[in-house]
Amino acid sequence: MNKYVIIILVSTILSGTVSAQEKRLARADEDFNRFAFVDARKIYLEVAESGYSSPDLFKKLADSYYFNSKLEEAVPWYEKLVTNYESEIEPEYLFRYSQSLKSVERYNDADKAMEKFNTLSGKDQRAEYFINTRDYLRFIEMQSGKFRLLKLSVNSKFSDYAPSFNNQGQLIFASARGGSGFSKTVHEWDEMPFLDLFSSNILEANGILQTPKKIKGKINTRFHESSTSFSQDGKTMYFTRNNYTKRKLKTNTEGTILLKLYRATLEGEKWTNIEELPFNSDEYSVAHPALSADGKKLYFASDMPDSRGLSDLYEIDINEDGTFGTPKNLGDRINTEGRETFPYVSNSGRLYFASDGHIGLGGLDVFVAVPEEFGMFSIPYNVGKPVNSPEDDFTFVLNESTKIGYFSSNRAGGKGNDDIYSFRQTGELITTCKQYITGVLTDANTKEKLTNAEVILMDGNNTELRRTVTDASGAYKFKGIDCESSYVVRGTKEEYAPTEAPLTTNAVLEYSNQLPLQLSKGGLADTEVKPGDDLAKLLQLQIIYFDLDKSFIRSDAEIELQKIIATLKQNPTLKIDVRSHTDSRADDNYNMYLSERRAKSTIKYIVEKGGIDKSRVTGRGYGETALVNSCTNDADCNEEQHQQNRRSEFIVIQ
Repeated sequence: MNKYVIIILVSTILSGTVSAQEKRLARADEDFNRFAFVDARKIYLEVAESGYSSPDLFKKLADSYYFNSKLEEAVPWYEKLVTNYESEIEPEYLFRYSQSLKSVERYNDADKAMEKFNTLSGKDQRAEYFINTRDYLRFIEMQSGKFRLLKLSVNSKFSDYAPSFNNQGQLIFASARGGSGFSKTVHEWDEMPFLDLFSSNILEANGILQTPKKIKGKINTRFHESSTSFSQDGKTMYFTRNNYTKRKLKTNTEGTILLKLYRATLEGEKWTNIEELPFNSDEYSVAHPALSADGKKLYFASDMPDSRGLSDLYEIDINEDGTFGTPKNLGDRINTEGRETFPYVSNSGRLYFASDGHIGLGGLDVFVAVPEEFGMFSIPYNVGKPVNSPEDDFTFVLNESTKIGYFSSNRAGGKGNDDIYSFRQTGELITTCKQYITGVLTDANTKEKLTNAEVILMDGNNTELRRTVTDASGAYKFKGIDCESSYVVRGTKEEYAPTEAPLTTNAVLEYSNQLPLQLSKGGLADTEVKPGDDLAKLLQLQIIYFDLDKSFIRSDAEIELQKIIATLKQNPTLKIDVRSHTDSRADDNYNMYLSERRAKSTIKYIVEKGGIDKSRVTGRGYGETALVNSCTNDADCNEEQHQQNRRSEFIVIQ
């Protein structure tokens, strides 16, 4: 029997079952759409094993694992989807495929998927972070080893996560364990019991937790309660719960039960006065509270309308009377198109949170952003191993005094679905944004790579910071460059005119700025120079201009003056006369005075910034006596024409 007969027979068999398959898939889709992923998955698997395939089937099968944080099991289904239907799928599935590949430490394959995602997704910030931080594994390795994990015995066979300090010597966390022999209803999403809040006393010396107990009061219900944050006096608690208020369960317009934030106060040993926060909504989730140390701000995660991703981080002011301001998105430094969630603010003001949008090891990773001026945060830094792993790592909290902290993870080797891990911080994290500047110097005409050429790094004020020489391939590199800063890079070599290029670094950690330089043969080595020549013309410099009625050296002029300085250093017998000019506007005597100021300003820059002996640089002002165009007094000229006269010349005198 040849393969064509097999295809016909298989087609005949499948045609008789297609209607049955469609009915089963329709039922599975109903389960999937109401987030009953486990029930949906059972049907999808049976259908797939029968030989049926389609992009929709593979999408939902993979997603049913992905959204239950079972990324390893999602890999083969995303692989089938991408291999067979790549041209038919949305770019987001390439991102999920990449994240899933990381969970099994297939980082090269994950990076290839992200490259495709970048090509197809347009201006997705997750893709930009990846492209700009290709050596992320090296940075994470540098960051790693700053925490030592400690053992905990309080975990159950269910989910245990979202630890927080109640500032009364206890750790509060969410758990799906029943407690007192009673187990709550199983949740359709993952077939786990609903979450309650528990407390456990902390043994300060080593962070070990005593036997947990359900917190007292009317906090716990038959629905989910999780992720808490407490005031410094321990009397006020903010917590997350399903949309269940005053014994009424509410859904959004699609029939989905979302999350809301609540506030409670402690009376005696019981939590009471439970109130829903006013910025909640039935149409989007607001969850995972984190109070600032002074209690004046509340941070949280939400997918409210102005969020850019699956969930963003927000802050809101808490007024003295307990009312609230307006939620404010933390912006593009923190938030991506992915998930930013589970914020925690330490006493020093550092923001720790979990994200799968920033570059990590797989799933959710923990990041830290340090406070800056005007209430802003720095770019986030991955906290490294062993806190982060290829799986989901989240709900990080740290007592900065004792250096003891806790986080949650669903990594292999745990007791349940999610486990709480304790740790001791043993080293300081890297929280300063640094980058590289790299490039190759070439001959502008022959394109030959220039070896042993000197490359000088200057700051935005043209003050020299460092210098290096190009290697055998004409390449140079400056490490440890500040982010969001201005620089000038100059290349010099004998028989070549010096060349400079400005550069402003961005805010991407470990970004490699590519700045190639082309040097032209010349300078003064092959040029006959005689008194009266204009050095600016010999070196083909841009004209040194001044602003109207000003004598300070502009930033664009500094780059050209640095070339003058470099030429004077290369030719130690060269002497020049600086001749400064004004336009015709203003009084003739005033213009003469202004040009003198400009000449002195230019000479001072060359002598002080360049270290040139002042006997080699003379000069004076000429006012409006040597105009280069017809823009005399009262002439009808535009600003560009007048600016041509506000200049300095560099005349060779020896």
